[in-house]
Amino acid sequence: MSCSLIQKYNVAGPRYTSYPTVPYWEEASFSLQQWKQTLKRSFDESNHVEGISLYIHLPFCESLCTFCGCHKKVTKRHDVEQPYIQAVLKEWDLYCQLLADRPIIKEIHLGGGTPTFFSVEHLQQLIEGILAKANIADGYEFSFEGHPNNTTREHLHALYELGFRRVSYGVQDYNETVQKAIHRVQPFEHVERVTQWAREIGYTSISHDLVFGLPFQNLADVLHTIDLTNTLMPDRLAFYSYAHVPWIKGNGQRGFKDHDVPKDGMKRTLYEEGKKQLLAHGYHEIGMDHFALDRDEMYKAFHAGTLHRNFMGYTSSKTQVMIGLGLSSISDSWYSFAQNEKNLDAYYNCLENDEIPVVKGHVLSVEDLKIRQHILNLMCTFQTSWSDQAMDFAERGDVIQQLVEMQHDGLLNIEADRIVITEQGKPFVRNICMAFDLHLKRRKPETQIFSMTI
Repeated sequence: MSCSLIQKYNVAGPRYTSYPTVPYWEEASFSLQQWKQTLKRSFDESNHVEGISLYIHLPFCESLCTFCGCHKKVTKRHDVEQPYIQAVLKEWDLYCQLLADRPIIKEIHLGGGTPTFFSVEHLQQLIEGILAKANIADGYEFSFEGHPNNTTREHLHALYELGFRRVSYGVQDYNETVQKAIHRVQPFEHVERVTQWAREIGYTSISHDLVFGLPFQNLADVLHTIDLTNTLMPDRLAFYSYAHVPWIKGNGQRGFKDHDVPKDGMKRTLYEEGKKQLLAHGYHEIGMDHFALDRDEMYKAFHAGTLHRNFMGYTSSKTQVMIGLGLSSISDSWYSFAQNEKNLDAYYNCLENDEIPVVKGHVLSVEDLKIRQHILNLMCTFQTSWSDQAMDFAERGDVIQQLVEMQHDGLLNIEADRIVITEQGKPFVRNICMAFDLHLKRRKPETQIFSMTI
């Protein structure tokens, strides 16, 4: 990739798991009542058509990984498990009381934190409690994030019996110096063991998360990690950029110095060379920073044009409603977003008072809904169109004008009623989406709040 393009487009920008992005949520005009109204509307429209998704945040970790940007609680006390499970089930009960019909669940994803911090028994209690008040959709997908150091065969077997068929393991990098810097030491043998267990039990989609741009990481480390990963042949991979934002995450990302982190051209070389290695091993590029073998459902969804992106990342099946349960979880009714309390005591207090623990959110305007769909199209299919009048918007001319320079740089093609991202432009998809981001244009942040795009 041209160094001049990297220098030109390597700016701070959103990752677009939502639009508007969280810093631009108009919270002053948001209320819990609005969230309930938009959720009920969307649920009525979609529950019997496509079902709903559940994201369940399990925030506890026994140690702090310094690369992590997720909301977590670090503790070695496992007596926190049962009260938390009870609280999440109480939250689910409040949602079930709110919704008119019995929910039909299309997706469940257990994220964290570290879901496998929890005992097998408590995870069974959680999922059985959720499913007791819902039906399961045809073609459902249940998935969870497993830590290679503490995921047991019993975890995998119990969740498989409850319907889980997809598991993702956080690998990051196999170099011990890098692992020590990010406080995530796990030998290859641990990853190999849990991957083989999942296959033996019957999981149909196994994913590994790899990260480039970590402190002390070099090209040899990335290629070595990918070669080791290839010996296990996970069905899909996330190969994503480390988001170095210590001004947001505080001491959690200060276990190393800024100059220890690869930057700009070097960081992009890690991705470009890593991508070549992945393609050589038979993986296909899917969306942004994701790769899959042709046997995986994500690959099939990408080629069918049904790939979707939400707060959980890319998913092979779309639902209009996603309910987030647990501390800091974000929910999406399509018409609005809502985020839960981040303070554990406040989260518990809301539930003790029979209140859904939402504290902030955003109701999408007509303009927001149009721009949201354009950004989703770009992120999932690398193109978008306004041939349908319903997808046109007042500031389209200004957006197209901004894209002209990107067309001159070979990143996209502007056609009569659509734009198409070129192969060279795929690494710059975040920059292209930023041209559509009207909130970002109207109110640029005074300080850096996003990670670098490249």
